[in-house]
Amino acid sequence: MRILILNGPNLNLLGTREPSVYGTRSFDDCLRELRVKHPSASIDHFQSNLEGELIDRIHSAPGNYDGIILNAGGYTHTSVAIADAVAAIPVPVVEVHLSNLARREPFRHTSLLTPVCRGAILGFGLESYELALLHFLLQS
Repeated sequence: MRILILNGPNLNLLGTREPSVYGTRSFDDCLRELRVKHPSASIDHFQSNLEGELIDRIHSAPGNYDGIILNAGGYTHTSVAIADAVAAIPVPVVEVHLSNLARREPFRHTSLLTPVCRGAILGFGLESYELALLHFLLQS
């Protein structure tokens, strides 16, 4: 099973960015652990602070990936274009967030992505990625 993990803006700073909200582990550490723990999954990762680059990766998923794990960061609440890209492809997408958005600032309570994703996992820190991966592995 081939999975693409897409991370949006500021997620390159995990481990140092607001540790009280996002923790002290880097995403690279998380990715290494996922690959070791789930060797049956081929996991690619791409992070960008640019909306169009994320959309290009979503568009390229059909035929290349069985699923996408998407943490769009701040674009979750603002990007109609990313939501449209997810809706336009047949590849299932699971939305993930490290923090529980419902416990954060009011502007974070609305996700434009949730309606077009298979599901959403939030509030479990970096373990949110593993929970999304397990969903795909159990579906195969």
